[in-house]
Amino acid sequence: MTDTDYLGRMGTRDGLRYIVTQAEREHFAQEGYVHLSSVLTEDEVRTLDPVYDAFMRGEVPVAGKDLNDMVTGEHGTDPAGYAIFNVMLPRRYYPQWQGNAFEQVGHSIAEQLCGEGMTLDFDQLLAKQPGREDAVFAWHQDQAYWISTDDRRTATCWLALDDTSPENGCLQFLPGSHREPVRPHHPATGDRARQHTLVTDLRPGEAPIPISIRRGDITVHNEGVLHGSGGNRSTTSRRRAYIYAYRSIDTVRQERALGFTHSHNDDQQVLNSVDGLLATDS
Repeated sequence: MTDTDYLGRMGTRDGLRYIVTQAEREHFAQEGYVHLSSVLTEDEVRTLDPVYDAFMRGEVPVAGKDLNDMVTGEHGTDPAGYAIFNVMLPRRYYPQWQGNAFEQVGHSIAEQLCGEGMTLDFDQLLAKQPGREDAVFAWHQDQAYWISTDDRRTATCWLALDDTSPENGCLQFLPGSHREPVRPHHPATGDRARQHTLVTDLRPGEAPIPISIRRGDITVHNEGVLHGSGGNRSTTSRRRAYIYAYRSIDTVRQERALGFTHSHNDDQQVLNSVDGLLATDS
């Protein structure tokens, strides 16, 4: 099945369970990502809009670096000027979102793609305002941020609250890259204490595939697949995403035992310990 086979196909819901097809499971296993259509209804997405926009206006209190610009690391200022608006762990700061439809549907998808015993590791908001061509998310693998354990099952569900395309900065994936060792990563600015983002490089001849999806669709990707996104060249369209990342229960327990929560406020000693584990593994 090609990526274009997913476009325009209606997803199948059974209550708060999305039915993943065998072809979609095979695509996720082989390529490291899959596009699932109509995962949430318009009514379900519409309930997320006002809270998401309140976060973007700075009206929901968020501690420290957990609201920041993913391009510069800036935080504690007016988020309206951020190139890539980022909130880590929004369920922590807006508890009413805990247990929402996306969380429950996403969990059902994670277990169908990865097997039983999956749990929510973290959630995140990422948004690009119109006309922000500098809102480029550099190439990276999520595994560079997460500890390595014997159970490497992961499913990161990326929900579009706006239609996405190459024009407004949709996700791009390098198919099959999750089946290779994790590449060396380095802080985007050379100082991870100031700027959390880790980046890596494409190799000559590599051509990631842009995945355009519609509001209510999601992509699901493995922690090892290389991905990134371009800036928002549109003058009218925002690109808002809501992300739920699922890993095995045992892996999440090991992360928390280290003090690693995916908060940008995690102690630098914890981040260094995680980086050390990754360096040893790769």
